[in-house]
Amino acid sequence: MNAILRFAAASTVAILIGFPAPCQAQLVVFDPNNYAQNVLTAARALQQINNQITSLQNQAQMLINQARNLASLPYSSLQQLQQSIQRTQQLLNQAQRIAYDVQQIDRAFSTTYAAVSGGTSSETLISNAQARWQISVAAFQDALRVQAGVVGNIDTNRTQMSALVMSSQSAAGALQATQAGNQLIALQAQQLADLTATVAAQGRAQSLEAAQRAAAQDQGREQLRRFLTPGAGYQSTTVQMFH
Repeated sequence: MNAILRFAAASTVAILIGFPAPCQAQLVVFDPNNYAQNVLTAARALQQINNQITSLQNQAQMLINQARNLASLPYSSLQQLQQSIQRTQQLLNQAQRIAYDVQQIDRAFSTTYAAVSGGTSSETLISNAQARWQISVAAFQDALRVQAGVVGNIDTNRTQMSALVMSSQSAAGALQATQAGNQLIALQAQQLADLTATVAAQGRAQSLEAAQRAAAQDQGREQLRRFLTPGAGYQSTTVQMFH
């Protein structure tokens, strides 16, 4: 009996040692230090991902801004400004008689506006005086035509200026703003060209009128001299008024 009891006890101990109980097999060990380290590592990885996302967003915005800065202005007033300048230039080119040509001016002042000599015939004096008067009238007409053309360009300039200012204010980038500013400068240049044409036409008319007066004074002195010269002046003759 004692041998049997000892064998049973030994078997029970062997079973307890070799096979753990079910509750011991499901036991989980928790390490706070390891858990904290894992959480810190995950937080750092998440922060790196957020930084990369922010960097990509900044790069995308930078590319968008560069695209805006490189975008061209969709509006151009160059054609309208060129047409205005061409109209003014055409009016200047249509100047009558003595125009804006140095050689033509020199020829006129060596003939029509030349100083009167004693050998110039009366017919030539009268012809030159009439030619000078016609030149002065034509110059004033040309000046008025240029002034009318410049006034006609004012409405076009106003429209272009409004469009360019609106384009400049709504510019999406630096290039569009710069192009709008350049076109505004071109508009100012066109207006200065109109002003220069007006001054030139008016100055031409005034200069020709002054030359006409100077030539008329010189011709008047010559005609007075001829009238007062003995033997060549006025000779009285007998006139029979009634038959």
